[in-house]
Amino acid sequence: MKVLVTVMPKAGVLDPQGKAIGHALAGLGFAGVGEVRAGKVIELEVAETDAAAAKQAAEAMARKLLANTVIESFRVEIA
Repeated sequence: MKVLVTVMPKAGVLDPQGKAIGHALAGLGFAGVGEVRAGKVIELEVAETDAAAAKQAAEAMARKLLANTVIESFRVEIA
C-alpha cells in the first residue's frame, strides 16, 4: 500500500528555502505570489493491507524519523 507523508515547517518557523523560492519567482516576473513555504513529500510503500494500520505505521515513522516535530508538522495520506 502506498502512503504519502507531507512534512512542512510549522507556522512561525523561519523558512529560508521558501523565502528564496519566493524571491526567485518575483525575479522571474511572477507577480502576486504571497508567502512561500517549502516542505517535502515522502512516498512510502508499506506491506500493510489495512489502510488504518498503514496510516498508523506511517504516523509513527513520521514522529520518530521523517519530521522534526519541534519545528515541522506532518500529514499522512493513503495514496
